[in-house]
Amino acid sequence: MRGRHLCECGKYYASGLNCPKCSAPEWASTFVPFNPLDWTFDIETYPNICTFDFKHLSTGNRVIYEISDRVNQSVELYNFLNALAGSGCRMVGFNNVGFDYPVIHFFIEYFHTGITYVDIYNKAQQIINTPWQNRYDNVIWDNDVHITQIDLFRVHHFDNDARRTSLKMIEFNLCMDSIEDLPFPPGTVLNNAEKDVLIKYNDHDVDATELFLIESIEMIEFREQLGEKYNANYLNHNDKKIGTSYLINELERQLPGSCYTRVNGRKAPRQTIRQMIALADVIFPYIQFKEPEFERVKQWLASQVITETKGIFSDLSATINGFKYDFGTGGIHGSIDSTIVESDDDFELWDWDVASYYPNLAIKNKLYPEHLSEQFCTIYNDIYIQRGEHKKGTALNRALKLALNGAYGDSNSKYSPFYDPKFTMGITINGQLLLCMLAQYLIDIPGLTMVQINTDGLTVRCPRKHIEDMKTICKWWEGYTCLELESVIYSRMFIRDVNNYIAEKPNGSLKRKGAYAYERILDNPDTMDRQWHQNHSALIVPKAAEAALVHGQDIRDFIENHDNIFDYMLRTKVGRADELIHADAFGNKKSLQKITRYYISNAADAGSLTKVSPPTKGAIVGQWKRANGLTDQFYAAVRTELQQSVDERAIGVDLDATGLPWDERINTKNRSKYDTRRTGLNVGYLSKPCNDIRTARRDDINFDYYVAETEKLVNPLRE
Repeated sequence: MRGRHLCECGKYYASGLNCPKCSAPEWASTFVPFNPLDWTFDIETYPNICTFDFKHLSTGNRVIYEISDRVNQSVELYNFLNALAGSGCRMVGFNNVGFDYPVIHFFIEYFHTGITYVDIYNKAQQIINTPWQNRYDNVIWDNDVHITQIDLFRVHHFDNDARRTSLKMIEFNLCMDSIEDLPFPPGTVLNNAEKDVLIKYNDHDVDATELFLIESIEMIEFREQLGEKYNANYLNHNDKKIGTSYLINELERQLPGSCYTRVNGRKAPRQTIRQMIALADVIFPYIQFKEPEFERVKQWLASQVITETKGIFSDLSATINGFKYDFGTGGIHGSIDSTIVESDDDFELWDWDVASYYPNLAIKNKLYPEHLSEQFCTIYNDIYIQRGEHKKGTALNRALKLALNGAYGDSNSKYSPFYDPKFTMGITINGQLLLCMLAQYLIDIPGLTMVQINTDGLTVRCPRKHIEDMKTICKWWEGYTCLELESVIYSRMFIRDVNNYIAEKPNGSLKRKGAYAYERILDNPDTMDRQWHQNHSALIVPKAAEAALVHGQDIRDFIENHDNIFDYMLRTKVGRADELIHADAFGNKKSLQKITRYYISNAADAGSLTKVSPPTKGAIVGQWKRANGLTDQFYAAVRTELQQSVDERAIGVDLDATGLPWDERINTKNRSKYDTRRTGLNVGYLSKPCNDIRTARRDDINFDYYVAETEKLVNPLRE
């Protein structure tokens, strides 16, 4: 039986010497077997073969079924799927709700009609070719599925444009021994040898899905606990959706019909649509400034009447005592740059954050989406109180936190029942101005300097003799605003800028952010370390930077003696229309996978990496370049005119690749033509691809590259 260890601190981990969270020995943990109902799976569809690969999580047993022009295991597959459904098993995949399961559901529904691999392939193509805006047309809803689905793609919110991540990216971040791309172009008719290769590839993707599921177990258990408590299916909800769903359910329970109505028989969200917003109407009247720069910002904001919320804070800032405060739609930010600040005998670093800042701004100031009425604040406050009654880290505590945070984000979404842009602006504008109120009194303290300010808090370096004065000001601000501040003391901060730093507490624990983050696993959503959708390339660099800055180690010595070869690895990411070319010193060129793992190398077979892309704007190679400043309508109209007169032109006119002549109205004056674009990767260094980690050799790593990259994070702070 396979499983994981559960430490008393609450951390799940694979077999090892100590818990990675609290360092407790393995013998002190409890072995927890994997859920015997879970099967990871993946399917592949080609014109003459469809494969269905399943792996049992708790035993590791694998079964694979093929329906092709050489084998027909339809009956075996149908019986297996019926067995899964009858025993209450769950199928776990990656984007399976959007693709794999709808194909399997189609197979189950039409099995008795004599369904063939051609039918299955055509169904798969229909799903693939569905426009993105109609993607939900293919989803099989919970009430209709035959076998419960868990989709890791959705659980991790990779269906969001800003977080979109492929399984190949996850394979890199998981440090899998092998990263394998689809072995044959989609639509290829495969011979028998190629079919065997496809099956091995299918196995590999199922293994990757299984590894990712193991890393996601805590997230799944969280959703299971919520589902049991509220008798609802949260298995495929991302965190944000869990939060908004919880809040919507609570609002509908207490105020039936408050969130949705029926329009033409379909459920539609209630919303407050605004043609314009006078920002003077959203600024709290009790916000007062004695600092002229802050008052200038407030007055500028109060003079604005906006018709949209995007981009209204462009280039809005205030500089006081050399510290720049930048205002933005998402919140305020500012920081001293490229420096190390420390607590010492005379000064101490204090970080002050507002507890649940945006939710409490709404609760204390009676801000609410207008269509939900003031009762929204009462229910919102009840949720906040409930959260405090549950231990931090528990499923219900997390759910309540997500519910509190979800309303603000969705208040600017035109698809949400929380939509009211005036509520959005009331939160974000007042949130920034109230932090500035706190800042203006703190900087009056003799010797106190501002270190950072960011969204929901600020960091200062305060003279020890004035710490009580600082606390008094913070206490006054809490009473004045009815908000609560939480404080942390840092011994040192290593700051590149507001989004990239290391903060060290007196006990030696570290908060890493941005370029200095390197933890692969995000077991706590509140941490700043790298998440699964982020790039985990060259983690040796932030590790070496930390070793140098925090522990005083020599950069080169650390890098040359580090024992985890995966930390030297980088990865490419090129688009579907792009090609990745590796060219070595002998003139050999090879096209590589879209996502390729590699490292900077001095090996004889190392070479340059180049991304080759088609022309921009949908043009083709050899087409006349489009002049700047044209509307699409005018450009298209002139091209249509030229196309209609093509037969009237004299022989010998210079035509482009589309068969049209150059025209001064729509083309560049120098008569330039579109060409392929070439972008070098890690220019100045040679790279060695190693999608199979066994091909990586430690003795040909070019340590100079990693040293130089680390010095970029370290040296500016030391100067």
